[in-house]
Amino acid sequence: MSRSDLRALFRSNDHEVKAVDYFADRLGEWESVARSLSNLVSATRARGFDVQDLESPRRNVLTFYGVGGIGKSTLSRRVAEHLGQGLSQEGHWPQLDAGIGPVVPVRIDLARDSGADFESLVLAIRLAAAEIGGPMPTFDLALQRYWEHNHPGETLDDYVLRRTRLSGLPGARNLSGQMQSALTDVAQAVALPGTVGNVVGQGLRIVVRALRERQQRVRALAECRRFADLLEATPDQDALSYYPHLLAWDLANVPARHRATLVVLLDTFEDVGDRIHRDLERLVQRVVWLMPGTLFVITGRNRLQWDDQRLEGQLDWAGEEFWPQLAGGAAREPRQHTVGYLSAGDCETYLSQRLTRDGRPMMDDATRRLITANSHGLPLYLDLAVMRFLDLYRRRGRAPAANEFNLDFPALVARTFRDLSPETRRVLRSVSLLETFSVPLASAAAGLDHDAPAQDLVDRPFVDQDLDAPWPYRLHSLIRDAVREMDSTSDDRWTSADWQRAARRAFEALGREDFSHRGRLVSALRQGLALAHEFDLPLGWLEDAAFRYVDDFVWEPIEPPAHSPGDGPVTPAQALATTLAAIAQRQRHHRGRTAQQLREVLSTGVLPETLEELPRYFLAECDRDLGTFQLSLEGMRQVADGGGRLSTTARRGLIHLARRIGDFPQAWEASTHLGVEGRQDRVMGDLYWSQGSIALACASYAAARDQALAAGQTGEAALSQACLAFAAAFQDRPRAAEQIARAEELLAHVTIRWAEVQTRIASLARDAGIADDLPERAEVVAAEAREAGLTSSLSYVRFVECLHAYLTGDVDALTSARIRLTRECVNGVEFAYLAELTYLMADAEPPAELPRATWLDITDRVRARWVALSEDRRRESVTARQGA
Repeated sequence: MSRSDLRALFRSNDHEVKAVDYFADRLGEWESVARSLSNLVSATRARGFDVQDLESPRRNVLTFYGVGGIGKSTLSRRVAEHLGQGLSQEGHWPQLDAGIGPVVPVRIDLARDSGADFESLVLAIRLAAAEIGGPMPTFDLALQRYWEHNHPGETLDDYVLRRTRLSGLPGARNLSGQMQSALTDVAQAVALPGTVGNVVGQGLRIVVRALRERQQRVRALAECRRFADLLEATPDQDALSYYPHLLAWDLANVPARHRATLVVLLDTFEDVGDRIHRDLERLVQRVVWLMPGTLFVITGRNRLQWDDQRLEGQLDWAGEEFWPQLAGGAAREPRQHTVGYLSAGDCETYLSQRLTRDGRPMMDDATRRLITANSHGLPLYLDLAVMRFLDLYRRRGRAPAANEFNLDFPALVARTFRDLSPETRRVLRSVSLLETFSVPLASAAAGLDHDAPAQDLVDRPFVDQDLDAPWPYRLHSLIRDAVREMDSTSDDRWTSADWQRAARRAFEALGREDFSHRGRLVSALRQGLALAHEFDLPLGWLEDAAFRYVDDFVWEPIEPPAHSPGDGPVTPAQALATTLAAIAQRQRHHRGRTAQQLREVLSTGVLPETLEELPRYFLAECDRDLGTFQLSLEGMRQVADGGGRLSTTARRGLIHLARRIGDFPQAWEASTHLGVEGRQDRVMGDLYWSQGSIALACASYAAARDQALAAGQTGEAALSQACLAFAAAFQDRPRAAEQIARAEELLAHVTIRWAEVQTRIASLARDAGIADDLPERAEVVAAEAREAGLTSSLSYVRFVECLHAYLTGDVDALTSARIRLTRECVNGVEFAYLAELTYLMADAEPPAELPRATWLDITDRVRARWVALSEDRRRESVTARQGA
């Protein structure tokens, strides 16, 4: 039953307002506990599991961490209570899977003010094991020796009874009897009188000798291979930290009908170590490692760092190889979870039940929805919103409107800053300027020459971690917004000049990053453009990054900063961001839309002269695809003559234009000067296939692909491979199928609309003369080409339709296909060469009115090659149809 929320009750004189201290169901956290138990029990019951194996990685730690005051301790208590109900589990949480079997929980608060120490922790775990009902002979014998040495004259029963936290555990009633039983059994086994009441001197030596000689009467105990060594060790605290290995062995050897899974809940774990002195944490970790069959549920403010190899020496087992499921990105339970970000449903329930009047929620639906959205699941925000609601309700005598809650709370910053050192606060403010960051990047942005404050920050629960991201850390969205917008709550708050200096540091730090990693380049571009726009910074390194971005054909989205008419002139950063966004989005939108955006960017005139060629070149490329030949020609010439970074690319664009109008000698001459940087081999392939020299074309495309792969240019490799698939489809159908498959594989990792369509056209060319449904398939691809504004792709589709009609011998279909090609694609001399080829392959004369191409060879030789190709395909088609 929910208790009254005293803080809220003392906020108002209205006695009909009911305020309760509501605890969210945390169903997701409970499900993590249940899955963790299920996975652990399955692993311990699997054949080959050995509780004495000290080398296998451990998967028995479930961690919940989060900022103070968000309910971690309450969660720990609720889990312990729910597990302690056994088969009669009731409440909002579902029951455990029956296959898990009995579970025995014990919750230990490690807070400094609780008086807990390592000895008490070990005793608490043993008291929990006492509930299982069987003796723990190896552990109890070792514990007896430890106790006699460290607590002379004080019985274990007296010690437990004097400590409320221990005496309150149910097993306290059974421990003494179980220990006496175990000790008596050992004494009888080695022929000692009575019990092993004094595990020293001759008695100890007899027990150890019997174990080492594996005497028949102690054979079962001798199976615990390290038992004798632990009995001989000096019984100090260090030895005590290894005794849980014995308890784990005892638990594993409890008869099956009595066996249960032990769950140890360790709360307030931040008090175990201060991240400098980890002596106690080292002992606790040792307990966890030595008990692989026990689930440890750890709650605290900070993420557990046991997966960090840098802690080797401070901890016995440090690194991901030892704790694979504690590492960031782990998906299998048990693993680490951030507590505090409630689901939208939990937020709604919290706000509905926290404040009620006459049994109904005081907040209306709109208010709850707005608060839920603004909270990003942070309970502290919900609590502050509830207090604001009560204050406004008290002042006005009515419920406030929803729009009065569309705000951040300065208290969020105060609460966040409270536990941070001045240098860590400096880092927090600096990284609030960034979407994602690394520790070195955070230090550089803060202007620090050491990483300790940044490392302290990333270990905080309001910093999310994604190891697959270019930079692994990200501030919780609400905290980031609050720091930026409400920095007025501490004595060391920043002025606008401080923020300007921090922005410049962050911008320059981004520019010093290694951009050989594509993801890091794109992330730096996005963040750098935003900083340059907001703080009016010179573009600097963004210019080089922008050209690197367009060098390949991956086209991750770049979101330009928003600009409204009242915002003043467009900034250079906005213009550059819009340019890159338009270039990338042309793979998903019609080329006409991209052309319009690039014209608008050029019209602003705010880009530096060295960057103007970027929108100008891609505008010329769009004009080419749209069939506006003259505009494309003028743009390409302007960029080529400018001698900038895209001049070689523009010269290649001029070659494409020459090829479109059938001026192949001019295209050939220009292509011989391109070199590898200008993708000469791919251009040569474009020229060869149209001449009917398919083998040369395929060899050129393959060389271009291999060069691109060697240089790490995935997009260029995929583009060359799509061209290779298209060329191969005219001559070698089996090889074409392989090349098409490889093109699809490469294109799965990039977004190049033209290459995707070209690969589909290659499939049409491969099936020409054979597939009855080819005309229907061709219409689908043609529609896709029109939708994207790709005139060359539409022309190739119509050309393949002509090839198909000729191979099937359908004269009427060939006539219709030629008409479609001429009407839709041939624009004066543009693509007239494709129409001419449909006659040459049939060994026929083109119409007199059709413009003629200037081929690389005499026309008769081009005709002969295409006739040979078409005749080979005609025979192959007949054979394939007969086989079908």
